[in-house]
Amino acid sequence: MRDSQVDESSRFPKNLLGSSFIVSVMTLISRVLGLVRDVVIAITVGATGFADAFFVAFKIPQFLRRLFAEGAFAQAFVPVLSEYREQYESNGNIAAVKSLINAACGVLGGSLLMLVGLVVMASPLVTMLFAPGFIHQPEKLAMTEHMLRITFPYLLLISMTGFAGAILNSYDRFVVPAFTPVLLNLSLIGFALFATPFFTTPVYALAWAVLFAGCLQLLFQLPFLHQLDRLPKPRWDTKHAGVKKIALLMLPAIFGVSVSQINLLLDTVLASFLPTGSVSWLYYSDRLVELPLGVFGIAIATVILPSLSRLQLQKLTVKSDTDERAHLAASATQFRETLEWALRSITVVAVPATVGLWLLAAPILFTLFQYQAMTAIDVSMAALSLQAYSLGLTAFMAIKVLATGFFARQDMKTPVKVGIIAMVANMIFNLIFVYLLHDNFQLGHVGLALATSLSAWLNAALLYRGLVRDDALLVSGSCGERVRLLSANYWRLLLRIVCAVAFMLAVLLPLLPTEQLWLTGSWLTRSSYLVTIIFSGFFSYGLALWLMGVRAVDFKPPV
Repeated sequence: MRDSQVDESSRFPKNLLGSSFIVSVMTLISRVLGLVRDVVIAITVGATGFADAFFVAFKIPQFLRRLFAEGAFAQAFVPVLSEYREQYESNGNIAAVKSLINAACGVLGGSLLMLVGLVVMASPLVTMLFAPGFIHQPEKLAMTEHMLRITFPYLLLISMTGFAGAILNSYDRFVVPAFTPVLLNLSLIGFALFATPFFTTPVYALAWAVLFAGCLQLLFQLPFLHQLDRLPKPRWDTKHAGVKKIALLMLPAIFGVSVSQINLLLDTVLASFLPTGSVSWLYYSDRLVELPLGVFGIAIATVILPSLSRLQLQKLTVKSDTDERAHLAASATQFRETLEWALRSITVVAVPATVGLWLLAAPILFTLFQYQAMTAIDVSMAALSLQAYSLGLTAFMAIKVLATGFFARQDMKTPVKVGIIAMVANMIFNLIFVYLLHDNFQLGHVGLALATSLSAWLNAALLYRGLVRDDALLVSGSCGERVRLLSANYWRLLLRIVCAVAFMLAVLLPLLPTEQLWLTGSWLTRSSYLVTIIFSGFFSYGLALWLMGVRAVDFKPPV
C-alpha cells in the first residue's frame, strides 16, 4: 500500500536548520524572480493610474489569500492535522487522517467558490470598498473593476494550493510548497514581456497572468500529494469534528495572523485618496521589504510550526507522575528553545537588513526600477516609503515567529487581542502622520508606511510579552522556576550584532557615490556600484561577527 510511504520517522521533527535552509533557498529564488517581475512591471506600466488599478485588483485576492491559504487557514489546519496524525495515523488509522483532509478541502473549496462568485458579480462595490479614492476617477475605477473580475478567482486557486502546501509541510515536504510561488512570478514576467502587445491596454495582460498562474500553481502540487497518498477527495462535511475545530481556530486566526496584511490593505485604501502613484510607490517599496521577510521570517515560521505543534502534543499527552512531569518539562524547554532559535536566526539577518535597506533605499530602487514608464520622481517617492517600511522589518519577522508559538498551542485568542490593539494603533498613527502632520512635514504615503512599522513593533512586543507570561513556559522542576523566552545568550548575540552593524556602516558610508550617479548612470554602472556596496557590507558584517566570536554553532537548532 502507498500508506507505507509515510514512514514513522516523518512524525517527528527533522533537522530544523536544514529544512529552514531549503525553504529559504526556494523562497529566495521566488523573491529574486519577484524582483525581476516588478522590474518588468515597472518598465511596462510604471507608477501610472493603470498601475494603481492593477495593484489594487491584485492586492484584494492577495490579501484574502493570507487568510485562506498560507495564513490563518494553514495556522489552524496544521496543528489539527498534526493532532490527527499523532492520534490516528500513529496507530495505523490512515482513513481518519484522509477523512479530515477530504472534509477540510471540500468545505474550504466550496466556501471560497461561493465567495469568488459573489465578489465577481459585485466587483464595483468591492472596488469602491477597497479603493474609495478611485470613486472620483471613473476611468481608474472602471479599470480596477474589470481587472478584479479576472484576478479574484485566483483566490480560490491559490487557497487550494496553500491547502496542498500545508499538507506537504505537515509531512516535512517543504521544497515543493516553497518553490510554488516561483510560478506566479514566471507567469507575470512571461505575460508582461510577450502578451502585452496583444492587449489594447497592456496592464490587462498582467491580470490574466495572475489567473493563469493560479491554475499552474495548483496543478503543480497535485502530483506530489498523489505520491504521498494524501490527494484530497473533496467532501462537503461541516459536521466533521476536525473541520469544526479548524473553523473554531481559524476564525480568530484570520485576524491574528493577518494584522500586518490588514494594515497594508488599509494603507492602500488611504493611499487611494493621495496623489496618483501613491499606491504604486507603496507597492514597490513593500516588495523590497518582503524579500528578507519571505526568505527568512516566513520560511523559519513555516518550518517550526509542525515541530512546535508536535512538541505541544507531547506536552498534552503526558500525565501527572514524576517521570512524566520530567518529560513535560523537557518538552516545554524544547518548545522555548525552538522559538529562541528562530528569533536568533531572524535577528542576525533582520538588523543588518534594516540598516542596509534604509541606507540603500534610493540606490536599490533606482537600479531596479528607474526605466521607461518609471520616473525618477516615482523612484524617489518609493525610496522614502521603503525607508519607513525598513524600520519595521525586524518586527515583521518577529511577528511571524512569535505568532507561530501561539498557533502551535492552538491559542488563537491572544494573537487576536494583540492584533486588534495593533490595528487600532496603526489607524491612530495613520491619522497622526498622514492627516495631522502631512501639511507641515509632507509625509503622505511615507506616513502610511511609518505607521505600519510602528504598529508592527507594538504587535511584536505584545506577542512576546504574552509568550513570556504563558504557562507553557513554566518548567516543572523541583522549584517550578519560570524560564525566560530569550536567554542571556540571545542578548549577548544581539549586542554583537549591533556592534557588527556599526562596523558595517563605517565601511559602507565612504563607498557611497553621489546621488547623481544613481540618477544618470547606466544600468551597468548602477549595478556595479550597488553589488560592490552590498558585497562590502555583507563581508564587513560577517567579519565583525567572526572577530567577536560568533560562529555557526551559535545557530544550531535544538532539534
